[in-house]
Amino acid sequence: MLPGNSEVLGALGKVNRREGHWEESVAYFEQALALDPRNVELLGDAADTYVFVRQLAAALKLVDRILDITPNHSRYMAWKAGMYQAQGNLQEAAKLLSEIKEQTRLEGWGAIKVAQLTFERNYEEAVRSLQARLDQFHYSSEFFKTSDQLLLAFTQRLAGDMAGAKVTAEKALNTLEQLYREQPDNVVFAVDLSKAYAVMGEKDSALNLAERATLLLPSAEDAVNGPTLEENLALIQTIVGENSRAISTLNQLLKTPYDSWVYVSPITPALLRLDPLWNPLRADPAFQKLCEEKQK
Repeated sequence: MLPGNSEVLGALGKVNRREGHWEESVAYFEQALALDPRNVELLGDAADTYVFVRQLAAALKLVDRILDITPNHSRYMAWKAGMYQAQGNLQEAAKLLSEIKEQTRLEGWGAIKVAQLTFERNYEEAVRSLQARLDQFHYSSEFFKTSDQLLLAFTQRLAGDMAGAKVTAEKALNTLEQLYREQPDNVVFAVDLSKAYAVMGEKDSALNLAERATLLLPSAEDAVNGPTLEENLALIQTIVGENSRAISTLNQLLKTPYDSWVYVSPITPALLRLDPLWNPLRADPAFQKLCEEKQK
């Protein structure tokens, strides 16, 4: 009925994406952009899809088109930096992040900046940045605050401050346990609570919750978000010492398109090499192989 309507084609792109029909999704978005090439929302959705399937070069071109239309837009600059991180290009990522004003309180930007500092092994600066945000930022809800608390706890842990990490994680734990009791089928609460338990050293609780989250939203039901619950499981398995299981989970994830809740892109060999969160796996030849696959 509306063959020339870009919104219809974009909607079909999203539906096919959710069902895991990745090639069809990309094709619909390209058709939509041919009709409406300066639609920023459409460009963003198409770039998202390219990121999910790890076609990062194609995604970067679309973000550049967005930045031509909306120059110096902090959100898209940060997003582009995250794509560079996923490619292992920390130099370009750092350049972009340095151009974003420090006072920007952009959701997600702080995590990308902390990731950059972490990848550069500048843990002390990452901790300072997060502590300053927690002290100064007025969060719209306690749940949103727990996300930064968990990020701080993980960063403190990497910096060797295990005691500080547990104190920070416990602050998030109190809020998350209450939220999870009220909404036990909420996968976001389950994922974050599993992270808090992992930092606290509560292995069984962390693993049980991470595994339950994968059952609450299986990849077969949601091809975009389902696999990110497997990604969280791999992270929890790594933290609690289930190394071989974590490597097996990561091996499957590297072959799977999805939307990561940890990084801008799904897991890539570069992210496995860069992120110290995966350090407990580094001595294993099977993990080393994952880090080397598909390098260009």
